[in-house]
Amino acid sequence: MAAVVEVEVGGGAAGERELDEVSGTQPETEGRGSEHARMHAKHRGHEAMHAEMVLILIATLVVAQLLLVQWKQRHPRSYNMVTLFQMWVVPLYFTVKLHWWRFLVIWILFSAVTAFVTFRATRKPLVQTTPRLVYKWFLLIYKISYATGIVGYMAVMFTLFGLNLLFKIKPEDAMDFGISLLFYGLYYGVLERDFAEMCADYMASTIGFYSESGMPTKHLSDSVCAVCGQQIFVDVSEEGIIENTYRLSCNHVFHEFCIRGWCIVGKKQTCPYCKEKVDLKRMFSNPWERPHVMYGQLLDWLRYLVAWQPVIIGVVQGINYILGLE
Repeated sequence: MAAVVEVEVGGGAAGERELDEVSGTQPETEGRGSEHARMHAKHRGHEAMHAEMVLILIATLVVAQLLLVQWKQRHPRSYNMVTLFQMWVVPLYFTVKLHWWRFLVIWILFSAVTAFVTFRATRKPLVQTTPRLVYKWFLLIYKISYATGIVGYMAVMFTLFGLNLLFKIKPEDAMDFGISLLFYGLYYGVLERDFAEMCADYMASTIGFYSESGMPTKHLSDSVCAVCGQQIFVDVSEEGIIENTYRLSCNHVFHEFCIRGWCIVGKKQTCPYCKEKVDLKRMFSNPWERPHVMYGQLLDWLRYLVAWQPVIIGVVQGINYILGLE
C-alpha cells in the first residue's frame, strides 16, 4: 500500500514538472511571436523602399557611365591621370584597413621601381637607353601578371571541380590561393598598362616623332625607330639575331620590340608617327600571341570596375542616406 502511495506521489511530482515545462515554453513562444510581429511592423513598406534603392543604383550607374565616357572623350589626359591615381590608391586603403600586409609589401616594391622608371621616362633630354628600360620593365610586369592571372584562374577552376583533393589541399585554402593570384595578376596588369601608356606618351613626345595633336616635330627617317629614336640596323626582309624589324601598313618601320611595347604595353593602336590605325591581328598572326590582345582588353574593362565602381557605390549610399533610405 505504501509503495502505491509513493508511486502516486512520484507521478504527481513528474506531472507538476511537465506542467511547469509547458507553462515555461508558452511565454517563450509568445515572446518569439511578438518579436516576429515587431520585425514585420518595422519592415512594413520596405519593399517599396528597396525598389527605390534599386532604381537609384541603376540611374546612378547609367549617369556615371555617360559622364565618364564624355570626360574620356573630351579630356582624355585628365581622365587617365585621375583613373590611374584611383587605381593606385583605392586598393591601398582597403589593404591597410584589412591588414593585407603581403599585398602592401608587393605594392611598395612595385611603386618604388615604377616611380624610378616613370621619373626616367619624363626627363628632358631623354637618355637613349630609357625607352628600352621603360618597355622592358612594363613588359616584364605584363608577362608576370598574365602568368599569375592564368595560374590563379586554373587554381579556381581546379577547386570548383574538386581536383584539389588529389593533392590533399583543403577547398578553402585552394580557393583563397587561386583568388589571390587572380587578383594580383589582374590588378598589377591594369596598373602597369596605365603607367606604361603615360610613359609612352611622354617619351614619344620628347623624342619628337609623335604628338597627341598635330604633326610630329621631326621628320622620320627610314632607318630610325619612331618609338625609341634609335637606328634600325636590320632590314625588314632580314632575320635579326636579337630582334627583327617590323613594317606597319603605313610603310613606317620600327624595332619589333618597340612596336609591340607601344601597341600592347602602351595601349596604342596607331602608328607612332602618322597615327594610322594598326592592324593588331596582322601584327600578331601567331595564334599563341593573340590571347595577349584579349587579355589587354580585359584589363581595360577591369579598370572601370576597380577605379570607378567604389566611387559610384559611395555616391549611391550617399543618395540613400540623404533620402532616408535604409
